[in-house]
Amino acid sequence: MASAMSLSSLSTLSLRSYRTFSSSSYFASIPPTSSFLLRPLNFRPTPLRLYATTQPPSATASNGDLETTFFDNVEPSEVFTFDPPERPEGYVPPPAFDELPPETEEEIAVAYEEIYGPAYSGESVLGNDIYVLDAKLKKTSSLLGRKKREKVTDGFEERVVQVRRVTKVVKGGKKMSFRAIVVVGNKEGQVGVGVGKAKEVVDAIAKSSTNARRNIVTVPMTKYLTFPHRSDGDYGAAKVMLRPASPGTGVIAGGAVRVVLEMAGVENALGKQIGSKNALNNARATVIAVQKMRQFRDVARERGIPMEELWK
Repeated sequence: MASAMSLSSLSTLSLRSYRTFSSSSYFASIPPTSSFLLRPLNFRPTPLRLYATTQPPSATASNGDLETTFFDNVEPSEVFTFDPPERPEGYVPPPAFDELPPETEEEIAVAYEEIYGPAYSGESVLGNDIYVLDAKLKKTSSLLGRKKREKVTDGFEERVVQVRRVTKVVKGGKKMSFRAIVVVGNKEGQVGVGVGKAKEVVDAIAKSSTNARRNIVTVPMTKYLTFPHRSDGDYGAAKVMLRPASPGTGVIAGGAVRVVLEMAGVENALGKQIGSKNALNNARATVIAVQKMRQFRDVARERGIPMEELWK
């Protein structure tokens, strides 16, 4: 009982302490411990006051300083009643949280994706791209727990030219990895050659295909799906000769040159590798030879003459 009375007295004291504060008046208003614990519940301590200076009230008044107080017009013993505004006509109070119908799994998934994104759930309810590794590739998980990459349908086909095991000598020994050469093309005049290295063959092919898509070039062709004129290209020690062919000839070439021309959509052409037989260098030499080609209409436009005068 004594503890309850003391707690109530302390709460009453804390509620009345919002007025003003002064060290001298505060300690003067606190009764001794024995009598303080025996005070009744309706005990009201002396209101506390706070002065601008640390001097007592008499000294403050004599010096002419202003007394700083708060809530002077508020009576602590007055009871205030809350008078809320009237509700408008037709107002329907919202149902309680417990009375709402249970949310479906789709609603929960949508809310979860809006807050955390689709990467945490593994599925996109809002139609977002999940696990996007590159602009043209997305990553999924396989049964063995490995990272499996699935190609996105973008109109380009891939063809692996070469996969080799390469070794890098480091301080601690030899570091084994795989190098893949991939040619991508839409068979409509666009082709690209890329190379990538990784510890696994699948990752190396994925990296090389990404690199090939970043290096797309346009192959000039005539209506017979052949080159407009001859062209030669070299890259390193590899040299490649490209010649146009009549309809029905087909692609007469070998190695990486044939793969590049087929992925570009060329159906009648002659190609020859001279020098090195390196697949990567020959593929890049083919791309360089293709970039040197120009259409007849482009040459006539630059010269400012009609196309008929080019053969005079």
